[in-house]
Amino acid sequence: MALRPLHDRVLVRRIEADEKTAGGIIIPDSAKEKPSEGEVVSVGNGSKAEDGTVTPLDVKAGDKILFGKWSGTEVKVDGEDLLIMKESDIMGIID
Repeated sequence: MALRPLHDRVLVRRIEADEKTAGGIIIPDSAKEKPSEGEVVSVGNGSKAEDGTVTPLDVKAGDKILFGKWSGTEVKVDGEDLLIMKESDIMGIID
């Protein structure tokens, strides 16, 4: 099953953070925070204005992004946990 977001929505795969701190301490799963970095899997066509024109999104599939801690809605696609969010929830693209 493939999922293609509509309008100004983006499908994102979280990028897991390191399991060790800089000092070498291993962080248990129960103490980890959800990562706020991800990779764009797919994007919608863009937002529609009242006059019917479509504004394309600034992100594309494959971009590494930074998003808010509580952004998006978790969905499960082919057994994989992904996030679907509006483009406005994305804070920036990581080069």
